[in-house]
Amino acid sequence: MEPLLLVEDDASVRNTIVTFLELEGYQVHAVATTHEALDRLGKHSYPIVLSDIYLDERTGLDVLAAAREANPRCAVILMTGRGSMETVMKATEGGAFDYIAKPFKLDHMLEALKRAEAALEPEAGDGGTDIDDLPESEMIGSSMAMVELYKTISRVAPTDATVLIEGETGTGKEMIARMIHNHSRRAGAAFQPVDCASIAPSLLESELFGAAKGAYTGADRDRTGVFESAHHGTVFLDEIGEVDLGFQTKLLRFLQERTVRPLGSSRTHEVDVRVISATNREISKMVEEKRFREDLYYRLNAIPLRLPPLRERAGDIPLLAHYFLKKYNERYALASKLTGSGVDAMQGYTWPGNVRQLQHMMERLVILAPGGRIDGEAVGDAITATEPRDNASETLADAESEQIRRVMAATNGNKSRASRILGIERKTLYRKLERLGMA
Repeated sequence: MEPLLLVEDDASVRNTIVTFLELEGYQVHAVATTHEALDRLGKHSYPIVLSDIYLDERTGLDVLAAAREANPRCAVILMTGRGSMETVMKATEGGAFDYIAKPFKLDHMLEALKRAEAALEPEAGDGGTDIDDLPESEMIGSSMAMVELYKTISRVAPTDATVLIEGETGTGKEMIARMIHNHSRRAGAAFQPVDCASIAPSLLESELFGAAKGAYTGADRDRTGVFESAHHGTVFLDEIGEVDLGFQTKLLRFLQERTVRPLGSSRTHEVDVRVISATNREISKMVEEKRFREDLYYRLNAIPLRLPPLRERAGDIPLLAHYFLKKYNERYALASKLTGSGVDAMQGYTWPGNVRQLQHMMERLVILAPGGRIDGEAVGDAITATEPRDNASETLADAESEQIRRVMAATNGNKSRASRILGIERKTLYRKLERLGMA
């Protein structure tokens, strides 16, 4: 095997990888900067390049481009401790062979190298996917679970396969569906989300398939359904586990025939849409209990994606927390700071509401943290404040009133946003504002 090129700016990591690979029989040319890497690539055509992404004024994506230019069949494996969907998509677009999240086990890296060697055999194809460069997603995480998810999305997005996204409430299922749509050939057409749990079963059919004038009481005109209005685009069926068996039959027929007949109409229309669905339920168990059609399950589940809960990727919490810190500091023109003890407190919490709960918590902390300092005590207080408690104490009532005043001021009186930050329902906020004379 010819030498491989290693590009890694951390001397300790670089030396560890070199020692390990040489013991495994590899010859390694190791460099620390992109300048050295590009110089080497200009003089030598490497079959395999192993490169960190975040190096100096240039990145591993520049190394990727140079390596592929020097040798179109070069297998480039990128490594990073700051993974995001954007970098994975750019790496995939550039023809990267694989993408590894740091810290990784050396055996995991060796497996990637073995796969790269196998792909370089004469009968193997190149393996890069050409995907349009599209807007950056807000899905954030560099844990192994998230990087593997990004890689799967980068392969699935360009296809028309149906996808079933499973995950707890607040993990970002709709965001994943939008990412798939935005990186597909349908990106220029509509993305139509439908919350199946919030629409009465009697209305769901007309919502998706449309209805003719007079089809039901109040139908004073023809109504175009979601499937037809999203022609050439993507329909996202959220909480698909909530639909009844009768509607499941109609949905299965649509997936088989790709035609819609509006309620009360005799006309059918062919439609071209991709269907992505999501659930926080265990659909396979519902199939066993005869509460979900097995044939529909397999139709929807051509590509299964599981979103890990935040407690299973606690290493991503600092990335997410700092992202939301920056976002809300900019929104409210504040300069709140997140301390190490604050991050530790967040990583020690189970986050039953997942990323959505963390986002709302950070918005609350940016506005309410004493002195703009988000430390462990402030995080603990915020967690306690949003959990069920007895508000009978006069001291607590005074503190709550002060919080309401500060949040209302920070949001310029936006009651919807204020209720979300405070963790209470809007109608509850209205009552409290009336009591405070702020209605």
